[in-house]
Amino acid sequence: MKRLTSLIAACGLLACTAPAFACTGITLKTKSDQSVVARTIEWAGSDMNSYYVVAPRGFKDYSKYAYAGIAVEMPQFVMEGINEKGLSAGLFYFPNCGKYESEDKAIGKTRVSDFELVGHILASCATIDEVKKAMEDIYVFSIDPRSSTVHFRFAEQNGRQVVLEIIDEQYVFYENTVGVLTNSPSFDFHLMNLNSYINLAPGTTPDKELGTLNLHSYSAGSRMLGLPGDFSATSRFIRAAFMQNTAPVQETVDKTVAQAFHLMNLFDLPVGAQTNEGLTPADIPSATHVTTVTDLQGHKIYYRTMHNCEIRCIDLNRVNFKKIKEFYYQPVDKIKAETIHNLF
Repeated sequence: MKRLTSLIAACGLLACTAPAFACTGITLKTKSDQSVVARTIEWAGSDMNSYYVVAPRGFKDYSKYAYAGIAVEMPQFVMEGINEKGLSAGLFYFPNCGKYESEDKAIGKTRVSDFELVGHILASCATIDEVKKAMEDIYVFSIDPRSSTVHFRFAEQNGRQVVLEIIDEQYVFYENTVGVLTNSPSFDFHLMNLNSYINLAPGTTPDKELGTLNLHSYSAGSRMLGLPGDFSATSRFIRAAFMQNTAPVQETVDKTVAQAFHLMNLFDLPVGAQTNEGLTPADIPSATHVTTVTDLQGHKIYYRTMHNCEIRCIDLNRVNFKKIKEFYYQPVDKIKAETIHNLF
């Protein structure tokens, strides 16, 4: 009962600021077709408790695989992670669109809360096909009905990626060949909406004659004129898709990871933009709390935070599981301050 009360309290905090949760995810590939997924975790309401977690094999009865990830508010609320088989999983908010299954459909199924599903899947599945099979026997519920529904991104190390949405009490999987995910509306809407921006292209618009006038572009990148720059989920999806697909393809995973962090800079949300006019923004430096980049083949997850832009890495290949035999977690920042190196 104590654990359930804690979970409800944590979800109550999430519910109070759910509209401010605005995540953006992208995918990059190296020239040798290795995959890297990146995403932001946004929260404009308060300074959340955020943790990095490492889970060994066997820490629960169903746990087959070790995994690492980033959690919010409670260590078991994993937002993004990767397991030792190279399966990546992430939770994204999905307000006003999803509808979970009714209670009568829980009979005979394993009950897993939406905020705990990422950890459950990482501990028990190695591939997307296994995720789909596992979901047949899982009943997803919300601990607090005030909290928004969520949807999920799963990616495996061969590059395949899917989105899972629970709509009208049905589990709907979409193959995500675009490699982008934000929030509501549903994923199929975002794909259709891309067609509205078919005119966008990288580079500079060539000179053009208009009657007797010679027109010139006065700015590089003018062929992207019309790319939406606001913070809505629909606009972030468009912006992410075009930024991702115009980025130069790098030779190595390390260079691709670095490039992913640079691209994710474009999706850092200023806290003031997430707060209604007349309200005082929360005492946080950014609405983007954590940014992660995951190397699927290397089984590594990198992260930086709103308090410290220094990139940190958890490499599952280097974790000493002889010492870590239980679920392990620590705050993402030991000190909530930027790392500054004095040169003189």
